[in-house]
Amino acid sequence: MWGHLRTRWISPLIGLLLGLFAVGGTAAADVAVPVVPAPAGDELVLGRISDDPKAHYGQLKPLLDYVVPRLQSVGITHGRILMAKDAQQMASYLRHGRVDWVTETPGTALELQRRAGARPLLLTERNGVSRYHSLFFVRRDSGITSLQQLKGRSIVFQSLASTSAYLVPAAMLLGEERLSLEQLLSPRDKPVAGDVGYVFARSELNVATWVDKRVVDAGVLSSLDWDNPQHVPPTFKRDFVVLRETADYPRALELVRNDLDPKVEARLREVLLQAASDPKAGPALRSFFGTTRFLPMDAQSMTSLQRLGSGAARVHEQLE
Repeated sequence: MWGHLRTRWISPLIGLLLGLFAVGGTAAADVAVPVVPAPAGDELVLGRISDDPKAHYGQLKPLLDYVVPRLQSVGITHGRILMAKDAQQMASYLRHGRVDWVTETPGTALELQRRAGARPLLLTERNGVSRYHSLFFVRRDSGITSLQQLKGRSIVFQSLASTSAYLVPAAMLLGEERLSLEQLLSPRDKPVAGDVGYVFARSELNVATWVDKRVVDAGVLSSLDWDNPQHVPPTFKRDFVVLRETADYPRALELVRNDLDPKVEARLREVLLQAASDPKAGPALRSFFGTTRFLPMDAQSMTSLQRLGSGAARVHEQLE
């Protein structure tokens, strides 16, 4: 009986979810469900890892609608958006040809490259910034003047998914500084002697708050968040001092699956590179997470990604 009732309730629920994201126009949205159709030969599928598909759909669709008509010369006539709940699911979509193009942060891009062979297509400049870095900070009155002094103390990261406020700084602590990291049960917990204890605060403001209120000894944020008063209030910032900064790395990347038709890949790259000089693309770019332009992959970016990849491998091996 329970199985019968479950089927009666779940089937309409799936139908409701699919209906919620199905819209007309050039692009149609697709909710991540266990069985996802492979794209037709004339279809371009743009993917996104999302915990808020409805909001992200509205950010993705204008650019997809701009791109698709400009790919008709290579056989693309319509597009679709496909959301994944996490990197593992998106990697599966890429491996099985369900997604053609993904926009992501460097850390997740490396994960998709490792899991599915996704290839970097372009750099993404958002709000005029194409590269940024991470910085470690402490209270000015903490007495801490080096990362080595974090032994026996605690540091707060943002989340496991954060490139700037977890992956990059954790890699620096493990690699350059050769420190041992231990995840704490709570912010008030203490690490074993000689280790650096770490916790996650989930938001940038929480990171700043926990350091300001002496809940933890140090925090780490991106340079963009450091300069954002909503994430680091001026009343907090005046009591902080930057302890160390990392090297720069790309702000965001556009990726494609490794077996995408070369003609489609080349034309997609061309259209995205030219978008910043086309007034018609302006609203679509702004909607696309504040994108100001797309840039070619250069030697500096490839080097920073290789460095980031080595650090990410160390973090995954030692901490996860």
